[in-house]
Amino acid sequence: MNCREIQNLLHAYGDRELDVMTSLEVEKHLQTCSECKQALENQTVLGNSIATGAPYYKAPASLRDSIIASTRQAAQAEQPRIISRRWQWNPLAAGLAMAASLALGFFLAMQFQQQSARDFLVGEIVASHVRSLLATHLMDVVSTDKHTVKPWFDGKLDFAPPVNDLTADGYPLIGGRLDYIGGRTVAVLIYQKKKHFINLFIWPSANGGETPQTTVKNGFNIVNWNHAGMAFWAVSDVSPEDLRTFADLLGSDTSPAR
Repeated sequence: MNCREIQNLLHAYGDRELDVMTSLEVEKHLQTCSECKQALENQTVLGNSIATGAPYYKAPASLRDSIIASTRQAAQAEQPRIISRRWQWNPLAAGLAMAASLALGFFLAMQFQQQSARDFLVGEIVASHVRSLLATHLMDVVSTDKHTVKPWFDGKLDFAPPVNDLTADGYPLIGGRLDYIGGRTVAVLIYQKKKHFINLFIWPSANGGETPQTTVKNGFNIVNWNHAGMAFWAVSDVSPEDLRTFADLLGSDTSPAR
């Protein structure tokens, strides 16, 4: 592909809408073309700024019920007037209906924006996992010893990722690497389950503890959770049960690093 064709695909590539083969062609071109690579970086920065800079408000469930109730009351109160005075304009009822519509629209827009940001992050996680397997860049440091892997990150990150040894549980640690997700450098720990690899992405997060969430993207299973000021995203082609067990073994709620 030439630069014009690549740049026409960058938006779809950034949104993870391309098939695997086309994505690989785009990535191959980006490795040698600084102009297209810069265009992608500009697009990514803009997207991340919108996703992280825009205010997010989680509306309570009672808001939706209140809006629906207000709309029904306004409609019931207006119905007799419409029958008797069909063409009379009622500013109060119109204002209530407009306010209800705006509030409901705002609520739905916030929900959509939050989901879109998550979908974008899931796409980045899966793409990085696939690249690590295809480009033979799975690990920067190769070791089954957490006392070797953990110090390797010192000076390379502005945080210290927790490193756990799960060999006794059937998920041996085999190494680690650096990656770039969500507009920042993150730590990646690599575990193995039989012949399958698990990429565990870790970075600081201001969110509190969360129940692990599961996702499936392009045939890959993802489990993510937050704990102790860190976000954890595990992705692999192991079964959903094995990946959830892996997350539980890491102590996603209260267990200390082992």
